[in-house]
Amino acid sequence: MSVNGKELIITADGFDKIKKELEYLKTVKRHEVADRIKTAREFGDLSENAEYDEAKNEQGFVEGRISELEHKMKIAVVIDDADIHTEDVGVGSVVKIRNSAMDLIAEYKIVGSAESDPKNNRISNESPIGSALLGAKVGESVKVQIPDGEAIYQILEIRR
Repeated sequence: MSVNGKELIITADGFDKIKKELEYLKTVKRHEVADRIKTAREFGDLSENAEYDEAKNEQGFVEGRISELEHKMKIAVVIDDADIHTEDVGVGSVVKIRNSAMDLIAEYKIVGSAESDPKNNRISNESPIGSALLGAKVGESVKVQIPDGEAIYQILEIRR
């Protein structure tokens, strides 16, 4: 299920988001852009028609995004909620960790790189922290290389 040796690990929620965006682009956005192009053509000379140029650029963006999403769906390896266990950290796990040195407790959901959103505590399994956490169990500590050296995180909790 990989293309060029690359698979896209993604949660079921992430796959559904891709599917919904693709559906919207194909059924709604594509038609909106086509209507804009048609309207802009009616303005006359296409060589000096900014509306036409803008609509054609948007069409290129929409078609490129559709192609990108279709590719992601082809190479996706969906992690089903039923496959997420709590014995150790894996993609789909929600992990509560403590950085003792900074006296901070944080909670992250480990996701595939396509779903990464650090502002919303969704970190990639390929990120330094995410990859260090993979396979760790509650009570264990992991070391993560950071620009200032290394940080140590203790696993407090793992859940779905």
